[in-house]
Amino acid sequence: MRSLVWFVAGALALAVVICGGGILFLTTQTHGFSTRAQPSVGERWVAWRARSMAMPAGAKERNNPLSNSSEVLADARAHWADHCASCHANDGSGENTMGEHMYPPAPDMRKSGTQNLSDGALFYIIQNGIRLTGMPGWGSGSSHDEQDSWKLVHFIRHLPDLTVEERKQMEKLNPKSPDEWKEEQEEENFLKGESTNEPQQQHHHH
Repeated sequence: MRSLVWFVAGALALAVVICGGGILFLTTQTHGFSTRAQPSVGERWVAWRARSMAMPAGAKERNNPLSNSSEVLADARAHWADHCASCHANDGSGENTMGEHMYPPAPDMRKSGTQNLSDGALFYIIQNGIRLTGMPGWGSGSSHDEQDSWKLVHFIRHLPDLTVEERKQMEKLNPKSPDEWKEEQEEENFLKGESTNEPQQQHHHH
């Protein structure tokens, strides 16, 4: 009986691979390997099935060991703004330059495709990533790292109810480019009444 189960499972896995390969072949004949094209329905289904099959059954059943609280959400909100928002946006919509240009694009994590996943599944994805996508695995094996991931699970659940004030707080924590830092410094100097166009001091060489 067990051998039959393994045979059926192997046959299904092979069928998924063959279907996925066929879809990929047909897609690349039309669009090449450009990431600017939107994934087809077939590609999305194959990717979803591959993710589901690759995730250990026990991972989905894990419960979040951390209680939800304002402190936990504050920690996760800061972590998200600094590490995750560059691809997923502060509100989890994926509507930014990085998220929209990935293949497949970063999903809207406020919607059912993410919100219907179990806490254990979300934790596993944060820790291990998803192959053939832009989602990396952030797990390092440390207990502190695992706690951060469980906090993020709570924050992901909170995304549909994110407030305007929370978004403003997160914007201050988002990584900034050198040009953005310069612009921010110039604005701060202007508000202080300092000139940003001071003449450069001349240096005399002896």
